[in-house]
Amino acid sequence: MNIADRAEWLAVLSLQQLLAALAEDGEEARVVGGAVRNTLLGEPVGDIDIASTTLPEETKARAEKCGFKVVPTGIDHGTVTVVAHGVPYEVTTLRADVETHGRQATVAFGRDWQVDAERRDFTVNALYVRANGDVVDHVGGLADIEKRELRFIGDAETRITEDYLRILRFFRFFAWYGSGRPDAAGLKACAKLKSHLQTLSAERVWSELKKLLSAPDPSRALLWMRQSGVLTQILPESEKWGIDAIHALVRSERDLGWKPDALLRLQAIVPPDAARMAELGKRLRLSNADKARLESWALADLPKPELSETGLVKLIYSGSRQALVDRIKLALVSARGEAENDNQAMMRAGQYSRLLDVAEQADIPVFPVSGADLMKLGFEKGPELGKQLKTLEAAWLASGFELNKENLLATLS
Repeated sequence: MNIADRAEWLAVLSLQQLLAALAEDGEEARVVGGAVRNTLLGEPVGDIDIASTTLPEETKARAEKCGFKVVPTGIDHGTVTVVAHGVPYEVTTLRADVETHGRQATVAFGRDWQVDAERRDFTVNALYVRANGDVVDHVGGLADIEKRELRFIGDAETRITEDYLRILRFFRFFAWYGSGRPDAAGLKACAKLKSHLQTLSAERVWSELKKLLSAPDPSRALLWMRQSGVLTQILPESEKWGIDAIHALVRSERDLGWKPDALLRLQAIVPPDAARMAELGKRLRLSNADKARLESWALADLPKPELSETGLVKLIYSGSRQALVDRIKLALVSARGEAENDNQAMMRAGQYSRLLDVAEQADIPVFPVSGADLMKLGFEKGPELGKQLKTLEAAWLASGFELNKENLLATLS
């Protein structure tokens, strides 16, 4: 099979120059992994990885001779990043596993393409393409691409014990590229070895889970993660809460033009409990922004569907716009799911849709009085000034933002 007519990225001059340089004097280099897989599936191509028979130092020398910048990102493990005209290419010497530790293997450099392919995780990720576009398949990946079937290479348990993160990668790639039911052998191995997920760093776990939740429709993958016990292993908060809301959320995203949002999808499958969300954020080592969003969402009250625009703006002013958007979106999703057979739910869906427009688009007023304004009237810095400001702010909110600075300051005279 040749994919030259489908792989525009392969025709880029700098990539062709790099592949040619790495192939001199009897050596060989091929593009491998995601770029090949996605081209065959008709999916967008991101990073382009290269496998080469050249040793790392030789790779570096040849790339620099072409005038490209080289960064030794993982040179001890055979990997350097070649930056050609601003585009990074990760180049890795062919390898064979000497010893595996469930996380990172001890490897030996080699020249055997079959061995290099067999040490990879899934058949669809072990396809190579030569500079002329010819696809090389050592493990049956082309047939699995055709069926959109995700299979471990060789024995599933063996592949997983080499790196337990492959359990989560199995479900993540299934979410993005799989169809039907997951491979039975892979599913069985993931269920059997799931306890080893506890040995992984929180950052690696969250990275995989977030990528999975960002798939166009992660619902089937989440279902099989729950069935196999893997989801409870990494996200115990979901165990008694359930993942059923994901189906309706994905449907609403499609119908309403919302972009897939990993954090919103996470909120759909965990309880709105601030203490548990704080613990989740700490356990998975979420970014400060993600932790704050989860906790704010859990703390926020869902607005009543009949709330006025001014009433909602007051809530946003006093709290978190994002938390209210998240709350309203999930309530809208729920109401839409019930609306087919329930007129009241249909009405609630319309009301939440209105509130969502306000929550996302409304300009939030700025309190018109400052401490400097009160000091001009003779107030001194201190608790009393702060108390007066809060009193004026409360009056301003009660007026529905109608009172201006002059009106508010007049109440002090």
